[in-house]
Amino acid sequence: MSSTDRTSLTLNEMQARVDGYISQFKEGYWHPLSMLARITEEVGELAREINHRFGQKPKRSDELEADLGLEIGDILFILICLANAQGIDLDEKFQQVLAKYEIRDAHRWTRWEPAAEGDARRSAESAPPGGEGLEAIGPGEGPGR
Repeated sequence: MSSTDRTSLTLNEMQARVDGYISQFKEGYWHPLSMLARITEEVGELAREINHRFGQKPKRSDELEADLGLEIGDILFILICLANAQGIDLDEKFQQVLAKYEIRDAHRWTRWEPAAEGDARRSAESAPPGGEGLEAIGPGEGPGR
């Protein structure tokens, strides 16, 4: 599979693909503290871009806008490296974490009411503040579904 393929990957497939990439180098995975430093660097790059776009610190006129998706992708890559190096199955752990949130926060937040006649999708008029222009999606309706 080339880096230009647009096939959706499961977490396990992502872990295998990253492992295949890292395994071709003698150095292998970095030490955990080095990976943590790298995660911090990447989160800092994401924070800088978000601050430029939505915060009070505008970019200099000579600075290009970064791709938020690529910044998040950088974070995901190094998190997968850390998980692989520590023998963590991200699919299993993500499911455990999601179940934790679903139970713990089941009644914590105000739920959206169905739009009409059983339609669970929200209309643009009922979007949350700051959610203008975002398509409302329900469970299982995300990208690649």
